[in-house]
Amino acid sequence: MRVLSGLEPEKVFYYFEEICSIPHGSGNVEQISNYLVDFARKRKLRYRQDEMFNVIIWKDGSAGYEDSEPLIIEGHMDMVAVKTANCAKDMEKEGLDLEVHGDMVSATGTSLGGDDGIAVAYGLAILDDDEMAHPPLEAVFTVDEEIGMLGADYLDASDLRGHRLLNLDSEDEGIFTVSCAGGVRVTSRFLCQMQQANRATLTIHIDDFRGGHSGVEIDKGRANANIVMGRLLYSVMDEISLIRINGGEKDNAIAMSCEAVTAVPSHKLDTVKQTVLDTFHTVAAEYETTEPEPSITITIGKEEEQEFFSAEDTKRVVRALFHMPDGVQKMNADIQGLVQTSLNLGILRTNKECVEIIRSVRSSVESEKMLLIEKIRDLTELFGGSVELFADYPGWAYRADSKIRDVMIEVYRKLYAEDPVVEGVHAGLECGLFASKIDDLDAISVGPQMYDIHTVNEMLSISSVKRTWELITETLTALK
Repeated sequence: MRVLSGLEPEKVFYYFEEICSIPHGSGNVEQISNYLVDFARKRKLRYRQDEMFNVIIWKDGSAGYEDSEPLIIEGHMDMVAVKTANCAKDMEKEGLDLEVHGDMVSATGTSLGGDDGIAVAYGLAILDDDEMAHPPLEAVFTVDEEIGMLGADYLDASDLRGHRLLNLDSEDEGIFTVSCAGGVRVTSRFLCQMQQANRATLTIHIDDFRGGHSGVEIDKGRANANIVMGRLLYSVMDEISLIRINGGEKDNAIAMSCEAVTAVPSHKLDTVKQTVLDTFHTVAAEYETTEPEPSITITIGKEEEQEFFSAEDTKRVVRALFHMPDGVQKMNADIQGLVQTSLNLGILRTNKECVEIIRSVRSSVESEKMLLIEKIRDLTELFGGSVELFADYPGWAYRADSKIRDVMIEVYRKLYAEDPVVEGVHAGLECGLFASKIDDLDAISVGPQMYDIHTVNEMLSISSVKRTWELITETLTALK
């Protein structure tokens, strides 16, 4: 039996549940892409699927709209697939277990993927409705947005005729996004020499930080577990040697947990443990408002022969964690409350003889983005590492004259007798890449209300999905 059966709008929630039944984490998108192709084939709609598994589906304008300017409807099909520590689900192979509590849809033990499964559901519901009034539609469903907008970057947009784009990748109802930051993934890599000797192990595990989206929540004053771990290790740097350190799951998500396994001489274990605990409690007190329940577990293992990083390499990695910038770097002077430049240490990863520090760097000012990259590069090289850039994407500039924005504002006023909020966002949106591919693009981004995206606490408002559906369909009718 379907969990979302009976919810309105019926077709939107039908397709959302279909999407949730298919594994579609970033990098695991072939199955959901093929589902979209099958959808188009069954309805005899023209489509194109490329080598990256992006899908475009075309539909002619409804009666009276045949000669109207085409509208591009766009969203991404991948999700940030995270789960709780005790969740046994294989998110590479299994769909989600949906729950409904009052006005909210969530998933048991995992993220929900409302970002951006709801966009795909809206798109399919529109394409599957032969009664709706609308201009010619070009529905674009991209892949791997959450790991650097790789699908949108790869997409060949030469066969798209539309110069108006409705992006459905926003998470706050009543907010119309009209510009966004550009960004890049920056990896600092440190090769390390290994040593062997008799040592005890001391494992530090910190968890239960709130996390969140590194664009939307970067200014909320939340702690990053990877940065906190750097501070803990710095407090005992002269007494330990690293064996491995791993934290965070996505470069664009604020890390919720981190674990470091260290080698420590037995006679120093008590001192190291107490210093780490004292430092953690100091950090917890500093963040008591934004991080109410962080946790720490310290486990000590018996002394035996261990393989660990040299003292010099341990200090290089720990100092890099401790000294490199993180979080908000500059606020926008023109738009109150808008972050202009930031970075997020999303992933710490230990491979054989190598530690990788992976960050998402964002700015709406290209020169500031490049300056921050150079600072990271210089500090990384100062500590003996190397830097690699990945998935560099452009920002999306505010457009003074925008028909789609003006039409959607009027529709919103008509429906709700109030004005929407029109703003820029400090997060990467695919609108920037589409604007770089399509001349004179007129774009807007909207979406229903979601909470705690990219986390296991993610929720999607049912009533907001319905209201946003009304906004979208009324806008399509008005774009004649």
